[in-house]
This record gives sequence, C-alpha cells and structure tokens, in this order.
Amino acid sequence: MNPTDHSVAWEHPPTRRAWSKQLAANAVALLGWIALWVALLAVLVVYLSPGYTILFVPFLIYSFYRAFIQLFVFPAIFRMKHVLEEYPWLLLADTTHGLTDRTDVVGRQYGWFEFPNPARPEERLPMVFPRHWGVGWWHRRMAPRATPELKTEIRVVWLAGDPRFIGVIAASSPDGSAPRRFRFLSQQTGANGGRHSVAEWGATAEDIERGRRAGVRPASS
Repeated sequence: MNPTDHSVAWEHPPTRRAWSKQLAANAVALLGWIALWVALLAVLVVYLSPGYTILFVPFLIYSFYRAFIQLFVFPAIFRMKHVLEEYPWLLLADTTHGLTDRTDVVGRQYGWFEFPNPARPEERLPMVFPRHWGVGWWHRRMAPRATPELKTEIRVVWLAGDPRFIGVIAASSPDGSAPRRFRFLSQQTGANGGRHSVAEWGATAEDIERGRRAGVRPASS
C-alpha cells in the first residue's frame, strides 16, 4: 500500500493507526506522571515523617512538571490530524537538515529540514521544529556525530503539508510501510513574521485557503 497514492495522508490506514498509537502513548504518559505524583505525595504524607519532605520535593516538582507539559501535547496531536486530513504524504530521501540556528528563521527553532517549494521544486524552504517537546529522538539522528545506523532511520522522511505554511514530519517504520514519530514543522521565514511572503513563493489563493483549513493562523500572502 503506497502512502503517496492517497489524496490525503489520513486516507492511508497505517497513518491513522500510527496517529492513534501516538495519541494513546501520550495519554498513558500523562496518567503515569499524575499517578507518580499522587503516589509520591501519599508516601510522604502517610508513611514518612516531615523530615523526609526535602528529599521528596524534587521528585514531586519534576513529576508535576512532566504532567503539566504533557497536557500541551494533546492540542498538537489533534492539530497534526488536521494537517494529515488536508495534505497527502510526500516521501523524501536524503533531505538536508541541521540543528544549528538559521539566521533566516524568525523565533525559536529546535532543528530544521529543507523541502522543495511546491510552486518551484528547485527552491528549498526551511521548516523548523517550533517546540523542544518530544524532538529528542529526531535530534539524536540529525546530529553530525550520529552513527550511520541512526542516520539511516531518517534517510527517508514523510512530509504531509506545504513547506510555505505548515507540515507534519514522520520517520518510516522499519519495513517502510507506515509513518512513526509524528512531529510538527512550521514555516518561520514567511508571512507569519518572517522576511518573505508566501506570494513570493508562488502560493495561490487556493494554497492559502488550504493552509487555513489545515490550521495555519493566519495564512496570508
């Protein structure tokens, strides 16, 4: 089953299953951190004397922090679903990427990939990880000192989106039949605060409207 044969990524059954697994994994992680916080607090209050409080405070703070951060993952996961419902998959090999900050990118960046402009394929546009949450797996494989075995895992990347606006990136499963490790990429050199406009990149009114349906706010020329 070729994922690029579908008009949008969401029509690809392995994609829907992979997205559901990622949603479930994050739900389990959230419940796990909450359960750990409650358990630590119960042990401290019920079984230990107040003198042990200072030993438990760092663990209580960390587990609360991880649970709090985990809450922000769910809106991102459902935003990714909107992108997958709007754009087809592209499978791209040996895509240029890096971890150093690019001077043409506005705002925070935690690694970047370059993808062809849909209007001018010879032109490459950078897209960045806009948040640091959950990108450690990608960073270990993007690092210049990564082993060849690790680099091979992202030699082919899946992209659903438009490099002029927004995208969802994924790595291939070991057999290459399904995506995994979904993460957001955003365009931060364009109309949303950057130096270029999407009109300069050949975006049409239809492209802009498609970006809006995928969740770009604002998607303007």
